[in-house]
Amino acid sequence: MDTRGRIALVTGGAHRVGRALSVALADAGVRLAINYNSAATEADALVRDLTARGIECRAYQSNLAHAGAPEALIAEVARDFGGLDILVNSAAVMQHTPLGEVSVDVWDTMFALNLRAPFFLSQAARPWLSAAHGCIVNMADLAAFETWPGYIPHGISKAGIVQMTRALAHALAPDVRVNAIAPGAVLLPDAWDEAARSHFAATTPLRRIGSPADVVEALLYLIRADYVTGDTLLVDGGRHVRT
Repeated sequence: MDTRGRIALVTGGAHRVGRALSVALADAGVRLAINYNSAATEADALVRDLTARGIECRAYQSNLAHAGAPEALIAEVARDFGGLDILVNSAAVMQHTPLGEVSVDVWDTMFALNLRAPFFLSQAARPWLSAAHGCIVNMADLAAFETWPGYIPHGISKAGIVQMTRALAHALAPDVRVNAIAPGAVLLPDAWDEAARSHFAATTPLRRIGSPADVVEALLYLIRADYVTGDTLLVDGGRHVRT
């Protein structure tokens, strides 16, 4: 896929890794829709910066955990831009949830954003993506392939993203390609001290912590790789092959 002039929607695209994905797509020549929920300041600043560079860019506030919000967002973006070519499902929440402390409300809120919203965004975008022979890139997580005792619901939701990616790739072929990225440590928690960061890097086979730029490279590859669908690309420095 040639990205120039294409229309892309990035959910959760105003901060952290989502921001890096938005900027990379803008640099690749797309017309960009950025979804955010509470990061209004970051979204406004990003739109100003990209618009000043001559990039067509709009921000859309929506809490995608709410029923009906994914469909409404797709309809609004397609109306404003005249279609949709690329959907990047990046919005998610990661919450520390030790076993024995998981409530129904926490579970439902996490799954509503992490798994339900990407599915209904994809379903609503299907007519536009099919017409454009477009693609979907879902953000999974290394937690989908490992067992993290403090983040069990998060890991289950991301494992669901991996399976959803496979199922949608089958259901939407041959018109729409669907892939996923499973990042490892590309942005560590701010609370981690230097000792913790050094230990994490030392126990990663490539001996370093990743960066959002590593995820960007995976995104651009999956968008442009016209013969790849149903795949989840791990971007984790090799942590999933540790013995």
